[in-house]
Amino acid sequence: MKFDVSNKVWPVSQGENVIVAVIDGGVSANHQDLVGQVLPGADFTGEQSDGRIDKDGHGTAMASLIAAHGHGSQDGIIGLAPKAKILPIRINLGGGVDVVSAQDNEVPDAIRFAVDHGAKVINMSFNSGSGQAAREAIKYAIDKDVVLVAGAGNLGNHSAPVGYPAAVPGVMAVGAVDKNGSVWEKSNRGPELTLVAPGVEIFSAGYKTTTEYRTANGTSDATAYVSAIAALVRSKYPELSAGQVINRLIKSAVMPEGQKQPNDSYGYGIASAQKALAANPAVDNGPKENPLLSRPESQRQPEGSSASPQPSAPADGSTAGGNQAAAPKSESDGGIPVFVWAIVGMLAVVVVGGVIVLARRNKGGGSGQPPYGGGGGGGAPQQQFPQYPPQQPYGAPQPPQQPQPPYGGQQPPQQPYPPRPGDGGNPYR
Repeated sequence: MKFDVSNKVWPVSQGENVIVAVIDGGVSANHQDLVGQVLPGADFTGEQSDGRIDKDGHGTAMASLIAAHGHGSQDGIIGLAPKAKILPIRINLGGGVDVVSAQDNEVPDAIRFAVDHGAKVINMSFNSGSGQAAREAIKYAIDKDVVLVAGAGNLGNHSAPVGYPAAVPGVMAVGAVDKNGSVWEKSNRGPELTLVAPGVEIFSAGYKTTTEYRTANGTSDATAYVSAIAALVRSKYPELSAGQVINRLIKSAVMPEGQKQPNDSYGYGIASAQKALAANPAVDNGPKENPLLSRPESQRQPEGSSASPQPSAPADGSTAGGNQAAAPKSESDGGIPVFVWAIVGMLAVVVVGGVIVLARRNKGGGSGQPPYGGGGGGGAPQQQFPQYPPQQPYGAPQPPQQPQPPYGGQQPPQQPYPPRPGDGGNPYR
């Protein structure tokens, strides 16, 4: 049995009337799967833009996981909340010693801008410092009833703690799991971890052309999925407070068999869109306060820390995050077929009932090589994965069979992806 996202999640919510701020390196608004989805935002890098440009691809990828709508009738990528809108807020990611101070100032300003411009969810797929200005901006967002979601970081190896801003009380800290539901080896761990979501072999939009796609590993992608689920819930239940939305995601998460809840590796478990959207009067009638505000920090940084923001999930899975900057490391897919984990996509979530998005559909256009050394494009071959948890079969979800409503006249791809052996046409039918 396959999990059918078009029948189990999207009929309930597609993220309508919710703005998700993507604080990142900018978003390419003219990608064929994002046309009409990206609002004018802001640029805190010193360049004159409204955030709708991207020079490294990270922000565009995150936006597509959240709110891409595909193109044509059966092509491209669909995000988990395809009717949410993206507010792009551009900051410097990475950088060097000469711009550390400026970068430190960008994150608080970016958070405040997002809040003041209508964002109900803020996606922060990066790690940075934990200075007082950032903490005050996070408090400002929480006081204004905004859900904040951040990547735990990619330093992993069972020893790296959850990075900032994810580790700040009140922020949902997200780790990554692979297609078997196992915690990704580079996903940072610690008591601050809230949830995990798919973060290995994720397929998303590229930035170099309007038809480019790429693959990635990292907690950034997992963070985008959780932000999308929060958008789905906020759309379906607009009367709920941010705290109640967070509680829905926490209480609906699925913990692998034999794991204690919560724990430092999975947090409260694997996020599930379907379960988060289900009726839950106990949560809805419960406390409105953010349940993560009382969460202790295991390794608070000194006030005024000036660690510069680092993407928590570069598309090649390079290490970056925590309290230190790690030099990017190119890491190709190593010959692993690009079967769109993104669709397989919420693999474990699919497994547990519903978190899958980013459906790569049929031909899906594309040109050029994916950035960051990622594997090339290609149709997603039909694939059945081992059962996880036991006794719960799952597989790739099916995208909508009917054409999507027009989103601004996106054009069909210039060059269709060459089918891989065994594709047999649309693998999601």
